[in-house]
Formats: sequence, structure tokens, C-alpha cells
Amino acid sequence: MSTDPARSGELLLPSGDALICAQAFGSAQDPTVLLIGGAASSMDYWEDGFCARLAAAGRHVVRYDLRDTGRSTAYPAGAPAYTRKDLVADALAVLDGVGAHTAHLVGISMGADLAQRIALDHPGRVATLTLQSTTPGGTGGPDRPELPPMEPRLQAVFADQGPGPDWSDREAAIEAMVEGERAFAGSVFDAERSRALSARVYDRTADMAATQTNHWILEEDGSSDPDPAALTVPTLVLHGTEDPMFPLPHGRAMAAAVPGARLVPLPGVGHQYPPEPLWDLVLAEVTAHTAR
Repeated sequence: MSTDPARSGELLLPSGDALICAQAFGSAQDPTVLLIGGAASSMDYWEDGFCARLAAAGRHVVRYDLRDTGRSTAYPAGAPAYTRKDLVADALAVLDGVGAHTAHLVGISMGADLAQRIALDHPGRVATLTLQSTTPGGTGGPDRPELPPMEPRLQAVFADQGPGPDWSDREAAIEAMVEGERAFAGSVFDAERSRALSARVYDRTADMAATQTNHWILEEDGSSDPDPAALTVPTLVLHGTEDPMFPLPHGRAMAAAVPGARLVPLPGVGHQYPPEPLWDLVLAEVTAHTAR
């Protein structure tokens, strides 16, 4: 384990063939909350102020850069040499690196998928789960016809096969990142705040092209999708009322699928990290849930 002098308190932690960059807030004597990000997003999206407030509530808060984001190991764009199993192992390596055997896991989108996998495969290491912006599976197809598909405006984004920006061009990349966030967001969206955060992300990222590509093309590793009905830890489900990727019925279905889970809708929020106007609500819910 080593400290990265580029930013106060950052650690570079070994996990298999990778180094994972992590940062902790608060006292290690408090219960640990591990924040697990979504696809193509570094730890920065768990904003400093959010982490500091959760730590002030008596939690040891740990965030980290997934592979191919931030200062963690990056692979050539289009050729990620890892699978979701490795991303699960990375989360456990971060917990080992900060000396936490058991933690409360808070995961968003792909991070919620990883959190479920950890809880199912390593139940002794998980105290509670908080799952945001996720689904029990299915997007309106014959398997789950009651769940609506992604909204047309987001379908158009995924259907756009254009060349995209030159990720080596800082200003073009930042603008593309802001517009990407806007596409996933609900009505609670601050473009200037997103631009400042995107600039920070860009300046911390080893390979922006890899970040924007590799998580979306991970090869299947033979593992099955998590079964929410098999989860046995206390679970809180947070879901934006304006999520264009997994509309709110997905959140309701997720809460219904996990035994004993509780749903908290986030008004005006899309498929996005908790925006600052919702921090009071989200932090109150997470603090209460992780007190269990």
C-alpha cells in the first residue's frame, strides 16, 4: 500500500495485476461505508462534500477509482483485460487495504450490481446494502413485461454511433462529459457544477478514452446475474423518479425482489449520482440504514 502524493490521502492498493486508487474520510474506528461507482466514472463523482458529511455522521467513508478510471490501472481503449469478477475482487482489495473486514456497501448503477455480487459471494463482508439506480433485470421485454424500457431520449444516445470527441482534447472532452451527464440526469441537474466536476475528473484520469470505452465492452465471465431474492443483508433501494435508463418501476421491482428491502424515491433525480439538492435526504437515509 502506498500514498499518492498527487492528492492528499489517496492510496494505491494492489489487486491482482492492478493498482486501485482509493481515498478514505473520517475515522477508521467508525463503521466503514464503501462507495462503489457506476460504469465509466471515477471516485470523484462521489463528491467531496457528500463524503465529508457522511464521515461527520460517524462513518468511515471509502471511495475508489474503478479500473480504467481516475488513477487506477488503465488498459488500452477497446481492450480491457479484466471482467466483473476482477471488479468485485478490487472492491474487496480496497476494504483489505483500509483495514476493514466488514463494510456497508453503497453502489450506484453498475456499482449496485457489483455490491450485490459481493453480498452474495462474500456475505461475511457486507453489513448492509444501499442500491441506487438499478434493476432486478429486464427492460420491458418478455421476461419482465411490467418494467418499462429506457426512455427514447436515452435510446437515441446509445444508438448514436458517431466518432465521439477527441478524448485528448481537454475542452472537447469536458463538454462531451457534461452532455453525457445531462442525457442521464433528471430535472435536478446543474450544468456548471457538472462542468467543474468533469474538469477535475479529466485532470485525474490516466486514459480518458479507456474510461469512456472499456466498461461498456467487458466480456462475459461465466458468472450469472445477481439474484436479488437471494440477498440476506438489510437493503435500502434509492431510485430517481426521473431515471431515463431504469424508470421508477425498476426501483419498485428491485425493492419488492429483495427480502425486507425498502424503497426511497429521489424526486427529480435521473440515472445520476445524488445531486447536492438531494444530499439531505440521501445522507439521512444512508446514515440511518448503516446504523443497523
